[in-house]
Amino acid sequence: MLLSILIFVVAGLAEIGGGYLVWLWLRESKPLWYGIVGSIILIAYGIIPTLQSFPSFGRVYAAYGGVFIILAVLWGWLIDKKTPDLYDWTGAVVCVIGVSIMLWAPRG
Repeated sequence: MLLSILIFVVAGLAEIGGGYLVWLWLRESKPLWYGIVGSIILIAYGIIPTLQSFPSFGRVYAAYGGVFIILAVLWGWLIDKKTPDLYDWTGAVVCVIGVSIMLWAPRG
């Protein structure tokens, strides 16, 4: 279970970090290398979730979406300095509960 969580977190950071670098390049006129490095990281993001042991692509990506939401809220708070409000945190908690149900519910 810890390995699964780690893979979700690494994938999330790759998606957010890569996207952020591309954003900085295109929207904030940073040098081209930001876009190149960001694009390479986004390619890695496409590979990282395949390391999950869950057999269903749809379930892995749906669950990853919930983890991404948590990471995006934290990224916005820590990197963009936009403090999340009660609704941001409430939505993030709901997503984590949903992810937990999807991944670890007993199935017959």
